[in-house]
Amino acid sequence: MGRKQLHVFFFPMLAHGHMLPILDMAKVFSSRAVKSTIITTDYHVPMFQKAIQKSVDAGLDISVRGITFSAAASGLPEGTESLDMVKSEEMLAKFVLGTIMLRDELENLLEELRPDCLVADMFFPWATDAAAKFNIPRLIFHGTSTFANSAGESLRRNEPYDGVSSDSEPFIIPELPHEIKMTRGQVSLYERKKLETETEFSKLIKEVRASESKCYGVINNSFYELEPDYVEYYTKKLGRRAWHVGPLLLCNNEVEDKAERGKKSAIDEDDIMQWLDSKPQNSVVYVCFGSMANFTRDQLHEIAKGLESSDQDFLWVVRKCVDEEDDSEKWFPKGFEDRIKENGKGLIIKGWAPQLLILNHESVGAFVTHCGWNSTLESVSSGVPMITWPMFAEQFLNEKLLTDVLKIGVAVGATQWSRVNVEVLKGEKLAEAVARVMVGGEAVAIRTRAKELKDMAKAAVEKGGSSYDDLNSLIQELSAYRSNN
Repeated sequence: MGRKQLHVFFFPMLAHGHMLPILDMAKVFSSRAVKSTIITTDYHVPMFQKAIQKSVDAGLDISVRGITFSAAASGLPEGTESLDMVKSEEMLAKFVLGTIMLRDELENLLEELRPDCLVADMFFPWATDAAAKFNIPRLIFHGTSTFANSAGESLRRNEPYDGVSSDSEPFIIPELPHEIKMTRGQVSLYERKKLETETEFSKLIKEVRASESKCYGVINNSFYELEPDYVEYYTKKLGRRAWHVGPLLLCNNEVEDKAERGKKSAIDEDDIMQWLDSKPQNSVVYVCFGSMANFTRDQLHEIAKGLESSDQDFLWVVRKCVDEEDDSEKWFPKGFEDRIKENGKGLIIKGWAPQLLILNHESVGAFVTHCGWNSTLESVSSGVPMITWPMFAEQFLNEKLLTDVLKIGVAVGATQWSRVNVEVLKGEKLAEAVARVMVGGEAVAIRTRAKELKDMAKAAVEKGGSSYDDLNSLIQELSAYRSNN
């Protein structure tokens, strides 16, 4: 008699933005009677164990297994345990390439435990072949929108940026359901082949794309109603097998889950909530650029000027300053912190903040974001309009989804794709974007659409919703695959 319970491995990239949705995914799978095992490095095991404890206490079959990552063997400084610690393009390449050394230990676990499926991050293209050794289907987790995957594929196939005369001249991304315009400067350096010689990292990016055609399919942290035209385009025109099971973050129903999603807040959650409670509905601009943004002191000064001149209340999370790491007093213009404390217009959090709790507060009326997909989904699920400020990765594509397709965002005006040398935008641009989202008729229309998408997101993950049913379909298919092999 065969096993009845399906067993799935979840293997996230060693970066906060990749681990969070995989953690939520494992919790959602286990809530459907699937045995879920998260594979991560020994350094990250305690974080995952703490995060799943409530699920374990509730009787769900979810656990964590550790494998070893050696920073030194990857040519990295000792103690470099996650991508969030990486400070240069060279270190980024070493880190991602170094994770290939995880393969042997992963294969040992696959052989020992024989799961029925491996959900592995896109940055582990070798995971497809590792799983195939044991006839285990591998699902790719991209961690971004289906729109970005679709637009990215068109950019790679058609190279429409080749025909323009400068980085600032717009072009249309061909073949997509909507007319989407970009400039060459907003396209990834890897896409537009600006790198003079092929590096080990650029080869890896090619392998990531090639692995998509070899794997069992793609599992997406999105939902059909958010981007229906692109789900259809991706699955029917591009012929990709994909399941949309998000927004996964909605598995965090309780206040405690939302507060502890990620790292510990830099200041007490109660203090943050009390400050927000003192503000009118939809009056606060929340500002946060994720865990990997590289802002200089000049840029932080411009953001401060823009927020102050907007005359809106704001809550600003600042994680770091690349040229003033150890002296946070230099992060802001002289007297800025004292002024906003005195007039009560702003609250600054240096470090980590409970983002999901903040976005769900009724006083928050807009979110200034880098357009990372986790932050985007958190905003969508909270019904909060966005002020978009993309920098690298697929963030410029996500911006186009928000501003041009969904029309729940307003662009600040970022023009240059860069992971390290982020362009400095003037505070006036931020103040103008804030005004458009917070005041007047356009703001009302944007907010109305954002609230409608919040309701759609909630419905998608409930019984009978599109994401609920798509996950059921995937579980049934994996069960059938096991029975037939």
